[in-house]
Amino acid sequence: MTTRQYDVVVWGATGFTGRLVMEYMVNTYGVNGDVTWAAAARDESKLKAVIVQILGDDAEALPVIIADSQDETSLRALVASTRVVCSIVGPYALYGSKLVALCAELGTHYCDLAGEIPWLRRMMDQYETAAQDSGARIVSTCGFDSIPSDLGTWFVQQQMHARHEVYASRVKCRIVRIDGGMSGGTFASAMNMMEETKTNPELLEIIEDPYALNPLNMPRGEDDSDQSSARYDQDFHQWSGPFAMAPLNVRVVRRSHALLGYPWGQHFRYDEAMLTGNGPGGFAKASLLAGGTGLLMLATRLAPVRQLLGRVAPAPGEGPSPEAIRNGFFEMELLACHPEDPTKNMIALVTGDRDPGYGATSKMLAECAVCLAVDGLNTPAGFLTPSVAMGQKLVDRLSEKAGMSFSIK
Repeated sequence: MTTRQYDVVVWGATGFTGRLVMEYMVNTYGVNGDVTWAAAARDESKLKAVIVQILGDDAEALPVIIADSQDETSLRALVASTRVVCSIVGPYALYGSKLVALCAELGTHYCDLAGEIPWLRRMMDQYETAAQDSGARIVSTCGFDSIPSDLGTWFVQQQMHARHEVYASRVKCRIVRIDGGMSGGTFASAMNMMEETKTNPELLEIIEDPYALNPLNMPRGEDDSDQSSARYDQDFHQWSGPFAMAPLNVRVVRRSHALLGYPWGQHFRYDEAMLTGNGPGGFAKASLLAGGTGLLMLATRLAPVRQLLGRVAPAPGEGPSPEAIRNGFFEMELLACHPEDPTKNMIALVTGDRDPGYGATSKMLAECAVCLAVDGLNTPAGFLTPSVAMGQKLVDRLSEKAGMSFSIK
């Protein structure tokens, strides 16, 4: 990569999550410090107002870039100025395609919070070769979906191999505790994804394919459809129900395994669910979760329902109070099943100390951007997952700076 003016450009800095990323960058890396970075957005006056809110009298110290997601000239100048673009401008299917194309062309690393499966598939198919040729690492799903799942699976597999010289044949991820709300941007992206299926029904096949994000023409595993009902989990001794983010997370983990060359075996399996407790109460919670999730998925395929939900859900740019963000958290357990001896199974615990969709996500995304920019990664170029692109260096960053923990119980 040729010399660039900045290590990181935060693109979409005026949105709710964008402001959180900016605040984290200021508090963790300062301005004009060892990590050089700039803030970018479409609206100059709004961007400068946000910077004043964050930096006060020092606002002039932070460089700004003005660009438009639909204007290739301004985007090209932005992409050419930096080693990494950190994008928080969604729905990505509406506003992100030109930016990804330019990063792939110019060899600029890229990270975002995209969870729109058809768009991710489309970007991979269109720009994989360009990214590999230019040396760009393009890494999506760099927030609560899907870093804890993806990096947690990679972590527990490393631990299994270090202790037993084999990899787990199956990993079961279970959400133990969580406190936080869905981000307005995530909701808008999900609704836009469903809107696209109205004009292109084939996208539903992509969304429902358990290996939708795997590299083309590579072997598939044995995983089937995502959990949609209440189930009793014998390994965790609790009832479980569907987890809203599992449809994305499981596909990211499966892509990681394929990109790594299937080190965990051709028959490796991975699934996610939410634990709901024991006895009749646990069953009731799991059943309500399953019923509510199923009805919501069916309902969102109807345009009137999407419009109604749009009126009551948080809008992009909106979010919870600072207190709610601080008080949020998540705790996940990943059971790694030894391929031969169940007594050697192990459980990894992955935790975060902020609201998953806002506070924790903004810290994860920022650290991904810095990791891609300055950590001297020796991983390949192309469309990667967080674990494949950054591995242990990202585990270390998130543990040391971003309030997350990765441990073996």
